Amino acid sequence: MTKIVVIIPAFNEEESISKVIKDIPEIVDEIIVVSNNSTDNTEANAKKAGATVLTEHQKGYGYACLKGMAYVAKQEKRPDIVVFLDGDYSDYPEELTKIVQPIIEENIDFVVGARTKALREDGSMTAPQIFGNWLATTLMKLFFKSTFTDLGPFRAIKYNKLLDLKMEDKTYGWTVEMQLKALKQKLSYREIPVNYRNRIGVSKVSGTIKGAIFAGVKILTWIFKYSFK
Repeated sequence: MTKIVVIIPAFNEEESISKVIKDIPEIVDEIIVVSNNSTDNTEANAKKAGATVLTEHQKGYGYACLKGMAYVAKQEKRPDIVVFLDGDYSDYPEELTKIVQPIIEENIDFVVGARTKALREDGSMTAPQIFGNWLATTLMKLFFKSTFTDLGPFRAIKYNKLLDLKMEDKTYGWTVEMQLKALKQKLSYREIPVNYRNRIGVSKVSGTIKGAIFAGVKILTWIFKYSFK
């Protein structure tokens, strides 16, 4: 049996986290919610919904993901696949089955859920997000002949390949770091088109000018760092 764990970074997602957990398919062995210094009822609601809840006091998306990975590393039976998913209910958790399918059935190493325009709800991605995705994936295509079209947070990867990536970004650069390292290490990868809706609550990154700027700088820093290595 394939063991699958889901890691969900969450900062003040009390209204959405239960919905996310409830919609995750039963093929998942454990749902790990990493509360990134939440000050609302995110942790209580996640526990009530049946998730394992961890707390990471250092603010940052990457910090939360790394906390989840550290917890998984201590388990007696390690997972075969790790899925990363946001806690804001913008993704459709029930689509996890099609995200992991290429790994289970075709031995693909890494799968990214691509938020294609045809499947996106109006307003679900901001103009800076759309431009940032276009710029990052265009540069990856230019420097690495990549076929990525999105930096979507809904993604699955073989656990052993995830460890090989030696992930280190603590904040906004987590997704692009993973994709760049997957390209550098020549992992097999695929994009699967996924539905995407308006999130519950306000985005902590794209919803602010400061967040959008920092995210853009991080993305470009990682791309140029790996392009000229």
